[in-house]
Amino acid sequence: MFTSRYKKLETAIVKVLNNHDIPTLMVKWNWIPFYGHWGVSTSYFQTAAEESRLGKPGSVQERAAEIATLVAQEIELPSGFEKCEAVKGYLNIYFNAAYFTQLVIDSVLLEREKYGSIKKSLELVMVEFSQPNTHKAFHVGHLRNVVIGDAVSNILDFAGNQVIRANYIGDIGLHAVTWLWNYEKYHHGVQPPEKDQICWIGDLYTEAVKRREESSENKEEIKTYFKRWDAKDPEIFSLWKKTRQWSIHAFEQIYDLLDIHFDRVYFESEVEEEGKKLVGEFIKRGLAKDERPEGPVVIYLDELLRTNEEYRVLVLLRSDGTSLYSSKDLSLAIKKFREYELDRSIYVVDVRQSLYLKQIFKALELMGYKWARKCFHLAYEIVNLPGNVTIASREGTVVLMEDLIREAEKRALRIVEEKNPNLDRDQKSIIARTVAIGAIKFSLLSRDNTKVVTFDWETAMNINGKAAPYIQYAAVRANSILRKASFAIPQSEEIGFSLKHEEIELINLISRFPYEVKHAAEELRPLLISQYVYELAKAFNNFYTNCPVLKVDENLRNFRLRLVAASKQTIANSLALLGIQFPEKM
Repeated sequence: MFTSRYKKLETAIVKVLNNHDIPTLMVKWNWIPFYGHWGVSTSYFQTAAEESRLGKPGSVQERAAEIATLVAQEIELPSGFEKCEAVKGYLNIYFNAAYFTQLVIDSVLLEREKYGSIKKSLELVMVEFSQPNTHKAFHVGHLRNVVIGDAVSNILDFAGNQVIRANYIGDIGLHAVTWLWNYEKYHHGVQPPEKDQICWIGDLYTEAVKRREESSENKEEIKTYFKRWDAKDPEIFSLWKKTRQWSIHAFEQIYDLLDIHFDRVYFESEVEEEGKKLVGEFIKRGLAKDERPEGPVVIYLDELLRTNEEYRVLVLLRSDGTSLYSSKDLSLAIKKFREYELDRSIYVVDVRQSLYLKQIFKALELMGYKWARKCFHLAYEIVNLPGNVTIASREGTVVLMEDLIREAEKRALRIVEEKNPNLDRDQKSIIARTVAIGAIKFSLLSRDNTKVVTFDWETAMNINGKAAPYIQYAAVRANSILRKASFAIPQSEEIGFSLKHEEIELINLISRFPYEVKHAAEELRPLLISQYVYELAKAFNNFYTNCPVLKVDENLRNFRLRLVAASKQTIANSLALLGIQFPEKM
């Protein structure tokens, strides 16, 4: 939005510096905090430091102040800028308020869904998220991973990165074998129900774990079953393929419901054999110790790196030679970087795996993979049920996704019926689902990744507070005004009147959206967008309450209609980054 204006400013600044033989470095612009006047700022400390490096005597701080004063005195400001001032080495330049307002609104309405986005770069980023296990339930705890991963992918993509959305499905291992053993022994031939497949699969998993823990005999049976699986027993392998597909089908239904897609899906089964071969390389290079059959294959990381309790030990294979998560994760990382020339590989994994992923990345470094430093763990905290009960599928203390969405839809339907009782049943149902999905997602994104979330209905569905329904309703209100004007957006006109406080506050927030996108992408924090869009919705509601749009004189009406349209678009763009839509009516 401001690129061409910045270039004109930079040209004017360079002209002053060249006239005085002062080094010209790249200008870095920062927003000046808004106190009734919009402006940008740059500093001259680097320029002064460069002069010092070239032999100019004196204090860098004092020289920076001199340069800023010189530029402020001699610069010819391009049109659209009102004044400039030098403050302790900084040059502050202020926009003309009417010009800035028109520029912001015009930019939003011209760029529309691209407003706030950054030009595509060559940086290729993979975001791995979701990572469900087949033969288990998909519950609220998994949902936070999916929602964060999707939002981070959206933000990175919007901020100019080329993003590969990856999923890594745990389709093998002790959990799958335990489920298969229980199914074959107690439910052989039973087909999953048409509805609630994931619930049925989860119930069987909980049952299987309980049976496993009931006796040492059952544990031995499962251990033997695992060995048969590992040896690719045709009967077990065929059953595994069929039942795995049941889970995958159920996952796809959930992803469709949440409007989430993946560009690449990996399976544990496709990296298992390569993982075992890789363990052989670790042993061959003396990085891992093979203690079989009495013990497992282990990398004593602290011993190798001469650290104390920083990395501890990483177990690669069990004593019986069967694989663990570690050998497969190591193999997967190598596969990713072979398939793609990644600049970053981001793992969205819960905080309890922080040490484990630190071990994986370090083990890859020890093997000589320089790209291991491009791997990053984006940690998030767990989701609790009310009463601080931690969700765990093996104990059966879960709230399933389907159940959560059903309950959210019921509550959202009550909101829709209260706000717009005249809509027909089908319309109400569609709107309720949009509001429900938005409420669930926002409740998980409006807390910092590092904070534990206790899911709370009253907060999630709050139409008057920091929740998706409140923000969605602000967009619906904007849409209602535009509908009354037949969605005819007036042409841009110069602003020849004073703005009200509510208008200034709203314009200021709209103008900050590109900055918020950049900041959120740099920090990988969807929270920043959720905070921003709430403030934007609040500012729009203040404007809506205090500034009539349709029943004012023509010039003011035209301006406010354009401001309403710009507000709606910016709210929509913000929500889209969080994976949230809003209905046309509510």
